Amino acid sequence: MTRRLLPLASLAVATACASAPPPPAPVVAPPYEPKIASILRLEDHRVLEDERSRPAPAPPPAVDRRGRPVPAPPPPPAMDLVSLLGDTDARVRRRAALAIGRVGLASGGTALAGRLQDPDAEVRAMVAFGLGLIGDAAGVEPLITALGDPSVLVKGRAAHALGLLGTEKAARAAPAIAQMVKLLVDGGAIATPPPDDEPRGSGEAEAVRRGLIALTALRSYDGLATAVLDAQGRPRSGWWPIAAALSRVGDDRAVPALTELVSSPSPYTAGYALRGLGERKAVAAVPTLLPLLDVARQVHPQVRVVAVRAAGQLRDARATAPLLALLRQKEVPQGLELEIIDALAQIGGREAEPELIDRLTAKSPFVRAAALRSLARVDALSFTTVLSGLDPDNDWRVRAAMADALTTLSPENATPMLEQLIADKDARVLPAALRAWHKLTLPNLEKHLTAALTREDVPVRAAAASLAGEQKITTMRDALVAAWQRSRTDAGDDARWAALESLAVIDPAAARAPMEETLADRDWSMRLRAARWLVSQDPASDALSRIRPAPTAVAADLYDAPRLITPSFSPQVYIDTAKGTVQVELAVLDAPLTVENFIALARRGYFDGLPIHRVVPAFVVQGGDPRGDGSGGPGYSIRDELSDRAYARGTVGMALSGPDTGGSQWFVTHAPQPHLEGRYTVFGQVVQGMDVVDRLEVGDTITRVRVWDGVTPPPQ
Repeated sequence: MTRRLLPLASLAVATACASAPPPPAPVVAPPYEPKIASILRLEDHRVLEDERSRPAPAPPPAVDRRGRPVPAPPPPPAMDLVSLLGDTDARVRRRAALAIGRVGLASGGTALAGRLQDPDAEVRAMVAFGLGLIGDAAGVEPLITALGDPSVLVKGRAAHALGLLGTEKAARAAPAIAQMVKLLVDGGAIATPPPDDEPRGSGEAEAVRRGLIALTALRSYDGLATAVLDAQGRPRSGWWPIAAALSRVGDDRAVPALTELVSSPSPYTAGYALRGLGERKAVAAVPTLLPLLDVARQVHPQVRVVAVRAAGQLRDARATAPLLALLRQKEVPQGLELEIIDALAQIGGREAEPELIDRLTAKSPFVRAAALRSLARVDALSFTTVLSGLDPDNDWRVRAAMADALTTLSPENATPMLEQLIADKDARVLPAALRAWHKLTLPNLEKHLTAALTREDVPVRAAAASLAGEQKITTMRDALVAAWQRSRTDAGDDARWAALESLAVIDPAAARAPMEETLADRDWSMRLRAARWLVSQDPASDALSRIRPAPTAVAADLYDAPRLITPSFSPQVYIDTAKGTVQVELAVLDAPLTVENFIALARRGYFDGLPIHRVVPAFVVQGGDPRGDGSGGPGYSIRDELSDRAYARGTVGMALSGPDTGGSQWFVTHAPQPHLEGRYTVFGQVVQGMDVVDRLEVGDTITRVRVWDGVTPPPQ
């Protein structure tokens, strides 16, 4: 082999190349799935970052064969929420913004405000919404600025976020929101309103709708008048969100516009207008309302029931005759029947007595209970006479209603029966009996409450503790402390929090130590409420930081499950009832852990045989309570997964008793409910069977809930 010498310069270059360390490997950003899994885990733990989100410590410096340091590769990108807010993938940025809002820390708001200039409009919109979820006043000014964003999507979410902040923090934003909405309306955004069955309209119409939600939340009638009323105070459109806003803004000046909107062909517009007139006690609107009670007139069922409800609120005797005519029809739907009975009680006309007495022996315990309450309000003397011939009802609901009805009697006449009800064998009667005892100012209330605090039944202890706090019975301090200590072993947290909250009302100093201890409670909602109380007592408190990470029973590998982070289908559930089947498409992308919880409960048969325990016609149908009185649950709570999804007709949401207190109770809306948006988790939408939902009555039973997961067909 011939050896050749290389020129010196070439040799030098070759030598240098041979001994130089290799260039560091390029950093490859994690793919989409691990980022979403990290986001899901962090938001469920209610933290912006944790140990797993931080890059691993750098290894000791490496050296080459000659002992020279080798440049270390750059660390992998951080997987904390604030870092992911700057990810190259707009989908990740958007999801991180929502997660930061759900975590709810003010420090996250600072990061969000800095992303209101994101190049992607959908990201900016979610950043704005996230600021609303955090609820910090520091978000007001950035959100007001965002009302001028070139994207109507961002304008609408910024307005909605300001409404979520509430009047105390964001009232000064109302004129800016009103001006934004007015410009859109002037430009024709709702010249042709979207159909009632579309939860969202076009981009501009949706921004108007969100703005109206915000102005309502901020109690700004002046803002609504600027945006959607003309110079004469008449509505510029008959679109239902205008009626919804005017009905909930709480201002008598809205009455003329609401009266005009009653004649709308849209049942949502007319229904909301009637609701507002009833709430405002607008007696001048009675002539507008009476035709809707006419039994000979064809009226949309939702409009009819809201008209009945409004008639009761107005308490005008002119409504008694048409209400009785409606009640005497054959096969009156139970929901309408209950509303008529309640309306007659509010009006108080003695003409209703025969109909009410007839219903004391109705087949339905809900009708019997309503008739008892109403007869007592219409005429206490007739109620007393009838009472002497009534045997104790075999249904606990009627006996609880009896406790309410007894409050219309004199203390002397009511006491013997109330004593029996306080000793009732069904614990669900006791809360109503205790409230009645208090309302009649009977002696020994403290004795009965103290005894109730020692009962096994958790909701009974919760009711007794709450009543002690409401009445500020200072001598019950020690009993409340003992009740709180006992409740630390309860599966649920209702009694634990009720005792602690009432103790805080009676003696804040005595509550401080238990509140501090509760910062480490096994239940996140308990921690959160205790921390907020401590901050209310001392704004400098770091309690909201000390409660994190939130405790969770979610398995660590669930956050990585493809069915939650990259689902290829939307799971469906089939809710079987005697009235038919309701098919629900579950919103796994918007509320993955809520969906997972619902499916897990359904698969173990949790819902099978449970009653529909609450029906408010034209509002919601509610189920999922094993006790049947609205206080039951699975013995644990899950996190809220609030989103910017609309509450349309047929939307399925998670019932709550406070932030992050969901478990097993769910509801389906009969009509759009914009005031629930951003406040209650949306986790599904009825896709078939809304006619069944409309027919469901309180007391109807869920036969079973079947699940289709995209792989295995639901059981037949």
